[in-house]
Amino acid sequence: MEWILLSIIVLGVIFIALPLVKVFKGSVSALSAKKRIMLHIGLFATFFFTVAIIAPFAFAAEFSTPGVAESGFFYQAAAFGYLGAAISTGASALGAGIAVAAAAPAAIGAISENPKNLGKSLIFVALGEGVAIYGMLISILILNTIPAIA
Repeated sequence: MEWILLSIIVLGVIFIALPLVKVFKGSVSALSAKKRIMLHIGLFATFFFTVAIIAPFAFAAEFSTPGVAESGFFYQAAAFGYLGAAISTGASALGAGIAVAAAAPAAIGAISENPKNLGKSLIFVALGEGVAIYGMLISILILNTIPAIA
């Protein structure tokens, strides 16, 4: 049952994101791209909330039966924990990269105009890197709460 639900989620995300290829290639107008993106955000939100409503009913039988540890539910919980840790690390590293990509050229420009601005400009670059450190901290906290399966 878990594999069916997981495959439905993966296929739903793929089918929702696939038509956005034209938007990313730039082969549609700006208005059409905006409409497509808003439509697909709405479709994704609808799909997400539908799965969030259906999933507890799909797994309800496993909670009521004895032998939950043998059913593989704990393995699935650990898998989602690892997935959450990976997403938090990856998303925070991506955000930090975007922040540093914007702050570092501005800092270099400020330093080239006035060398006394070195300390002030490096603070902004370090703040961007702090985002990645916070994401890694969240990942460590998630990994520490995953149940150990012996």
